[in-house]
Amino acid sequence: MIGFDPLYFVMLAPAMMLAGWAQWKVSSAFRHGSEIRASSGLTGAQAAQRIMEAEGIYNVAIEPVDGMLSDHYDPTHKVLRLSSQVYGSNSIAALGVAAHEAGHAIQDANRYTMLVLRNAIVPIASIGSNASMLLIMAGFLLQLGNLILLGVVAFSLGVIFQVVNLPVEFDASRRARNALLMTGMIRPEEDREVGKVLNAAAMTYVAGTISAIVTLLYYLIRLGLIGGSSSDE
Repeated sequence: MIGFDPLYFVMLAPAMMLAGWAQWKVSSAFRHGSEIRASSGLTGAQAAQRIMEAEGIYNVAIEPVDGMLSDHYDPTHKVLRLSSQVYGSNSIAALGVAAHEAGHAIQDANRYTMLVLRNAIVPIASIGSNASMLLIMAGFLLQLGNLILLGVVAFSLGVIFQVVNLPVEFDASRRARNALLMTGMIRPEEDREVGKVLNAAAMTYVAGTISAIVTLLYYLIRLGLIGGSSSDE
């Protein structure tokens, strides 16, 4: 695993290509959707506010945040942060992204099981992801198999987080599209364009999860834990 390993590139190349395609797809879909003005004329911030109020949620603030597509919901501080491309825009893409983040706020208010589980995993997954490569590299340099294994276990925590995160993201998108239609903020014919943006965004999570799983499998193969190979080869 130190230096060039053909197996790593053979295993990860398809996943990296999928990730690159997914990133291009979401950028393309958002760019196209940003050129279409929503019939309601509402901005992303206004749409998110209406969706949350329709669900009886009044304790979540909406704030602008810097960065391209840096939109996210902060469950700790009860704040929905929208990028400049979404916060004040009245495009179909902006409404879709804002509604998706409002979907997370609804999940939080309803104690959606997978979101609760994801939030519980976040602290240990974050520590594990940050420490995994250091532990693995140190294990190889010091020739300590147990340290390498500890690094792989730490990396697996991040993989578990990504797997748990998938249904959370898909559910938020489902809630978003339903809410936009039910509140009349988009017409049925506009839902198709919203779907393109949200589906493209979902693919980035799928690609990231696949990459993480394949990387974990690579580590397990090189450790000889599966496939009968070992790191000494």
